[in-house]
Amino acid sequence: MDEAVNAGISEPLDLVKLALGERVFVKLRGDRTLTGVLHAYDAHMNLVVSQVEESIHSVDVTDDGQPLPPRVDRRNVDMLFVRGDGVILISPAQQ
Repeated sequence: MDEAVNAGISEPLDLVKLALGERVFVKLRGDRTLTGVLHAYDAHMNLVVSQVEESIHSVDVTDDGQPLPPRVDRRNVDMLFVRGDGVILISPAQQ
């Protein structure tokens, strides 16, 4: 990282502060992922994200227990509040 960026980072949440106003990738519990613009966060990792694309990954099984091919359901949301106890990680979104 750049020296100027390192100077402002004293704790892990400072890295999230650098992502405010930027597109982020958020991995959630329950095989869910989000991509959107981060507007706010707090110490509990509650997030406010806009222009959200949510992906829900699931694998169903047949009656005899055989797995079906994985399925991804997607939805778009204008603005979303994400409760922090479900957040696993936050990273800059891939371009």
